[in-house]
Amino acid sequence: MPHENGSMISANNVDLYYDDFQALYEVVFEAKAGEMIGLIGPNGCGKSTLLRTINGMLKPSGGTIYVDGKDIHKLSLSEIAKTCSNVPTEFPPDFNLSVLEVVMMGRYPHRKGIWWETPDDELIAREALRKFEIDHLADRNINRLSSGERQRTLIAKAYVQEPRVMLVDEPTAHLDMRYKLEVMEYLRDLMEKEKDMTVIIASHDINLMVKYCDKIILVKEGHIVGIGKPEEIVTEENIAKVYGVQCTVYRDGDGEVIIHPKHSLRLHS
Repeated sequence: MPHENGSMISANNVDLYYDDFQALYEVVFEAKAGEMIGLIGPNGCGKSTLLRTINGMLKPSGGTIYVDGKDIHKLSLSEIAKTCSNVPTEFPPDFNLSVLEVVMMGRYPHRKGIWWETPDDELIAREALRKFEIDHLADRNINRLSSGERQRTLIAKAYVQEPRVMLVDEPTAHLDMRYKLEVMEYLRDLMEKEKDMTVIIASHDINLMVKYCDKIILVKEGHIVGIGKPEEIVTEENIAKVYGVQCTVYRDGDGEVIIHPKHSLRLHS
C-alpha cells in the first residue's frame, strides 16, 4: 500500500465535497521519497484543497491518503505535524515575532514540555537559520523582512519539524525574479540533500515548476488531467485544454523547456 514501489504519498480514489460542491474527483497519484512535484492548474482547480487533504486538514468524502505508510486521517495532530509540514504563501502580519521565534514554532510537535523549548530545539532552529542563510536575521521581526527572506524563514520553520513531506503553497507569489529563483533553488537544494523527503509545490508559475520539479501533476476542476515528467505533461495541447490559453512550448539554447503564453482561447474563439 503506502510503501509499494518506494511510495511516500499514496492517494487512492480521493473525493472531497464542500457541502454540495465536489472539489476533488477520484484523485489517484503516488509520490516517492526524493521527488519534488509541481502541482499546477488554474485558479480554483483544487490545488490548495489537495494540499490540505494530504496534510489532514480536510478529510476526504471518499478514498484514502497514506503518507509515509500511514493513513494520514487516522493520526493525531502531533503525529501529522511530524510527518507533514506546510509552507504557506504568507505569514499573518499581526505576529510580532522574531525570525528565530518563528522558526522555533516548527519544533512544537517534538516538544517534551507543554510550553518551553529545549536547548536541542534551539540548536536545531539555529542550524536551520544557517542552512537557509538567514542566521544574521535571527533577532529581526518577521514583518521587517523582504519577501524573499520571509519565504526562507517559513521554509526553515517547516524544515525543523523534521517532516517526511513538505507541502509548499505558492512559494514565489509576490516575489521578484531573483527571489523566485532563489527560493526554488533553496527547495531544490533541500531535495538534493534530504533524499528521503518529498516536496509538493502548488504554483501558478509553470516555467519554474518545469525548471525545478521532477514530476508535474496537472489539475483541472478537481480532476487530475496528467501526471509525469514536466516535458511530457506541459505541452501546448494540455495548456490549451486546462488553461484555455494558446501558448508555444519550446527549448531554449540550454535545452530547458519554456512556456510562452500567446492569448486566451476564449477571447479568440
